[in-house]
Amino acid sequence: MIAKEARSQLALDTFAASNPQLLDEIKDLSPRDQQQQIQWAFEDQADEQGLEPWELTLELIATSPEELKAMRLEVHQEVAETLGMSWEEYCSFNEIEP
Repeated sequence: MIAKEARSQLALDTFAASNPQLLDEIKDLSPRDQQQQIQWAFEDQADEQGLEPWELTLELIATSPEELKAMRLEVHQEVAETLGMSWEEYCSFNEIEP
């Protein structure tokens, strides 16, 4: 599984590579501005698909349905911990099957 720290950048790189028209449109911008434009386009794409950006990130980087499920559960477990909810309570509340 891909390290958490590398997931966002890998997803952005994958997204950018699959959107050559976007890369062509922003080629004259500074590297910093290019990254910002890619980030905004990525967020727009997630919104168009009815996903949160973190969900699109996982979909772009997962190498199998099993890995995608494992990464999603990992994120949900972190959210449950942050909220101070038990895993069972969180799953019940969010209709998640662990």
